[in-house]
Amino acid sequence: MDFLVPLFSIIIINLLLSGDNALVIALASRALPKDQQRKAIFWGGAGAVVLRIILTVFAIILLKIPYLQFAGGLLLLWVAVKLMSGEHDSHEDIKAASTVWDAIKTILVADLIMSLDNVIAIAGVAKGHMGLLIIGLAISIPIIIWGSKMIMVLMERWPFIITIGAAFLGWTAGDMIVADKEIEQLLLAYPWAHWAIPASFAIIVIAAGKMVHKSTAVR
Repeated sequence: MDFLVPLFSIIIINLLLSGDNALVIALASRALPKDQQRKAIFWGGAGAVVLRIILTVFAIILLKIPYLQFAGGLLLLWVAVKLMSGEHDSHEDIKAASTVWDAIKTILVADLIMSLDNVIAIAGVAKGHMGLLIIGLAISIPIIIWGSKMIMVLMERWPFIITIGAAFLGWTAGDMIVADKEIEQLLLAYPWAHWAIPASFAIIVIAAGKMVHKSTAVR
């Protein structure tokens, strides 16, 4: 159970935060012939898996530095609010590639730029467990590449999925902060803080996300 819960968490985080990656793959390979499109999607996706694993391994190592996990938790809190508010990055500047190799390069560069939120969240959930990390990414990234269109439709049809996911990310952000070695020492006398802080972050994400969404809609 200690393995299955974080594994499920990694898969859910990837599904929530990586939908844009499939869009980039489609945009980068849209001008290629059908057979070359399949090659670009396969190799671009495979490269994205390897790249994400390498980045997350580095993140797990870096998060062992005092207060870096605290900073990562705050960053993930911002990502969760952004997800809840409905803000999305624009991909209008992604140009259609003329060759398979150009498409793969475009996919990998875009994935590198967009991976920060995923990497921080997954590193926080994995908590140094490399096997858990690799299995979670290996399962979820192919789902994103080939099933993201269906995921996007589900999220649009049932917006509460995004709300639950954003709150979950908020909880993960709070959990990352209380797990920071330096913060953990400060909270030794307050054991209740280990659930109260993550719960507060989940509530903050929902409230702040709705406020941002309303203010954006008014403009």
